[in-house]
Amino acid sequence: MHRFARSEPRESALAYMRGLIAPLERKNGWTLAQEAGHAGPDRIHRLLNRIDWEADEVLDDVREYVVEHLGDPKAVLIVDDTGFLKKGDRSVGVQRQYSGTAGRTENCQVGVFLAYAAGRGRTLIDRRLYLPASWTDDRERCRRAGIDDTVAFETKVAMARAMVRRAIEEKIPFGWVTADAGYGYSKSWRTELERADVFHVMATTRQDTVVTRWAMDHPVHDLFHGLPRQKWKRRSCGNGAHGPRVFDWARVEVRPWHREDRRHWVIARRSVSRPEESRSARSRAASGRSGVLRPTGRSAPAASRRPSTSVCGRRRVPVMAPTTASVVSRRRTL
Repeated sequence: MHRFARSEPRESALAYMRGLIAPLERKNGWTLAQEAGHAGPDRIHRLLNRIDWEADEVLDDVREYVVEHLGDPKAVLIVDDTGFLKKGDRSVGVQRQYSGTAGRTENCQVGVFLAYAAGRGRTLIDRRLYLPASWTDDRERCRRAGIDDTVAFETKVAMARAMVRRAIEEKIPFGWVTADAGYGYSKSWRTELERADVFHVMATTRQDTVVTRWAMDHPVHDLFHGLPRQKWKRRSCGNGAHGPRVFDWARVEVRPWHREDRRHWVIARRSVSRPEESRSARSRAASGRSGVLRPTGRSAPAASRRPSTSVCGRRRVPVMAPTTASVVSRRRTL
């Protein structure tokens, strides 16, 4: 840990990290100190508040380690956010907002994360703390919390775009980008990924529209009505908390006049027991036979565990399978 010149902050940083991944009900200075065997939280507080070290530099070290040990050109970048429940109102970014962790609106902070999932493992490689407008509009409150006046409001989608852009600029090896409907509904982001030739599967909403041979703004939810039964394929998304996650899947190709060497689909999934309940996602990948939906024995990435509509891009849709609807585009197989 060369980012810390002295042994004490190195030891405190290691204790802090071990505490963060420990199965503690609550995680604060006291509970992390107790987990580390410290008499009080002073060492943890000193690490976070007084010792001179740069979190972004440590993150760079983590990314280099991930690329060296887990790097894979078939890896998936997964965008998702999560909430951290809080009691008070002084933690940076805290307010009453939806928390995916709790599954409801709670007093919490929200972080937007970029995960790296490859065959040899998965981990986080980037993060942003979401600052609601209630914070950025109150500069005095920001100053009390140590937030610089130059920090402006930024949407979660903008944060996600910045993290993926950085991964592309730093040439981190990956094959797909995926995200849930909170991010996949953004047509401007999907267009940006397409222009960068990044394959992706992005969840979207039923109200989203796509270009088809029938209409320029064809509603996603209307693509699968009356689809023949044989077009639906039963596939597994891997095991979930309550056993195997099996759904019926179908795809409809869209954007037929785009590029010969790229393909786009809307992929829909529906419940086996309640076929009237279907969801969809958009996907983009290279054209070729690998566009068919394939069964997969592995669990899906975190971002696609929740039903939604998504945009997918590249040759297959294996790890992206749990998304409900997606448009896939891929390169033509020669």
